[in-house]
Amino acid sequence: MLRNLYNWTMALAARKSAAWWLAIIAFVESSFFLVPADVLFVPMVLAKPRRAYLYATIATVASVLGGVLGWLIGHYAFETIARPVLTFYGKLDTFDSLAASVDWKTMLILLVTSGLAHLPPIKVVTILSGVAGFSLPLFILSAIIARGARFFALAWLLNTYGEEMRHFIEKRLKIISALAAAGLIGVYAVYMLH
Repeated sequence: MLRNLYNWTMALAARKSAAWWLAIIAFVESSFFLVPADVLFVPMVLAKPRRAYLYATIATVASVLGGVLGWLIGHYAFETIARPVLTFYGKLDTFDSLAASVDWKTMLILLVTSGLAHLPPIKVVTILSGVAGFSLPLFILSAIIARGARFFALAWLLNTYGEEMRHFIEKRLKIISALAAAGLIGVYAVYMLH
């Protein structure tokens, strides 16, 4: 299944419409969609390394705009929109535990960690920021920095080590996926226990 998904995203990454799909996925990921933009971003950069920084810019801008939508949903429409979305994805308990202990410093840390490493998921943090009334200008600035750092660092790595990285990924796709999932779960568990 992973191999089929990888092949599908590599084929999609080579299409003329790939940049639009990247923008759409990066936008919806930040407010309500479960799949991270990296699923399309990485194969797009591997397929066309010369466009790495253009793709990073598209992903960053779309992700920040999607984050603003998440903030607006949390601030103005939590009960009607956010609660059902969080319930659907099984994130309402995570949200409630975060909301009970959040201040502006914690919110800023969560924005940075979710922007860089998806921990906790970015959509949870964007909605939480709106519910908590976190400053929208500071929210936008931190999202630009965190999401931009993530996408531009990935763009640099993939642009610099593209073919080697591609062969490495293709040979070890299952192992890489399992290790990445285990690492993310471990970091998230440590974060939630503190």
